[in-house]
Amino acid sequence: MLVGLPGAGKTTVGRLVAAALDAPFIDVDEAIVGRTGKSVARLFAEDGEGAFRALEAKVSEAALRGPPSVVAPGGGFFASDMAREVARGSGLVVYLETDPAEAAARLGGSAGRPLLEGGETSSRISALLAERGVLYREAECTVATGGRTAADVAASVALLARGRGGW
Repeated sequence: MLVGLPGAGKTTVGRLVAAALDAPFIDVDEAIVGRTGKSVARLFAEDGEGAFRALEAKVSEAALRGPPSVVAPGGGFFASDMAREVARGSGLVVYLETDPAEAAARLGGSAGRPLLEGGETSSRISALLAERGVLYREAECTVATGGRTAADVAASVALLARGRGGW
């Protein structure tokens, strides 16, 4: 499982890691959109963050209990005590450590990301890091993404998965 801030590269890196490991890739946000027919932003607006997080937990836990896969949940998934426990008990958890300014540059704005709306994207991401950073660091491994290509980060994650994750 890949965890980290919005813009850390969980989806981009996750797809590359899955290809390198010849494994399925599950983007939890995409799975939620497929299941509900609603965008993440629409789910937040209509049902609230709590309802979204409950659905995110169900979809993530199902992915973790399924066949071995590379899983990329939303940035807030790992903030839940129960989610961290389930994730750590289901396979290797890798924190993609990213500077908020770099994450904001990768995202190019807050469109479709409800927790980043209402302010400058880099500032909102910095606030999320202040809130979640200590929790992300509970992951078994950390891979710094700063100044690296997605392919380089994915190669590091795949190496960890083979060496420590049983792939």
